[in-house]
Amino acid sequence: MRAGLASVLIALAASSAAVSARADDRPRSCDVSAYLLTSDSPLPRVASAVKAGGPLNILVVGGRSSTISGAESEAYPAKLQAALREKLPTVPVNVSMELTPRKTAGDIAPSLGKLAEAKKSTLVVWQTGVVDAIRSVDVDDFREALDQGVTALQRAGTDIVLMNMQYSPRTETMVSMASYIDNMRIVAQQHDVPVFDRFTIMNQWNESGEFDLFSPVHGASLAKRVHSCLGRALSTFVIKTARINPAELGTRRR
Repeated sequence: MRAGLASVLIALAASSAAVSARADDRPRSCDVSAYLLTSDSPLPRVASAVKAGGPLNILVVGGRSSTISGAESEAYPAKLQAALREKLPTVPVNVSMELTPRKTAGDIAPSLGKLAEAKKSTLVVWQTGVVDAIRSVDVDDFREALDQGVTALQRAGTDIVLMNMQYSPRTETMVSMASYIDNMRIVAQQHDVPVFDRFTIMNQWNESGEFDLFSPVHGASLAKRVHSCLGRALSTFVIKTARINPAELGTRRR
C-alpha cells in the first residue's frame, strides 16, 4: 500500500503540470513577501563574479518539479536565466540543469562536489526534500545527507542556495513536509547558506488566490505561469542576497 501511495505522490510532486492557476487570463503579479526574497547568509562568489563582469554560472540540481515536460524553456531554471540576464545585462549568465528524478538527498549528496567542479559553478541551487518526505526517510538521515552535500559544495568553492519543495495542498493531506523543511533550515544555519523557501512562497500564492494550487485541473500552460513567477522570484533572491546593485554595474554589454 505504501509503495502504491509513494508512486502516486511522487507523480504528483514531480509533475509541474499538477500546479494550476486561476481560470482567468489576467496577468499574474507574482507578489512575494519581501522577507522571502533575501537572506542574511551571503553569496560572496556570486557577488565577486558579478563585480568582475562574469561569467555567472548557476547549476540547478533538482527533480521533476524543476521542469515542464516538452517546454524546458518555460521552466523556472530557464526563467531564472532570462531574468538575471535582463537585470544584469553586462554579465554573462549561464544556468544549467542537472535533473535528479526520484532521488533522495542521500542519493545526490556524494556527487555534488564533483558536479559543481565539472560545471565550473559559481552558484549551485540544490532543490531537494520532496522524495525524502514521500519515502519517509528518517529526518536525521535527511539532515546528515544535506550536511554532506553542502560541505562538498563548499569545498568545491561554490556558493549554495538550498531550495525546499513546492507547495501542494493536495499532497499536504497525505505527506507532511514540515520536519524536512525545518531540518533544511537547521543545516542552512549551520553552514551559513541561504534557503529559497519555495514552499512558503507557493503557499502564500495559494492563500492569496494568485494561483489555485488545489484545483485538479492540470495543464502545462498553467504550470508555465507558476514557473515564470518562481524564476523571477529566485532571480531577485540571488541579487538581493548577494547584495548586488544592478545600477552600479555600468553599461558594458556582453
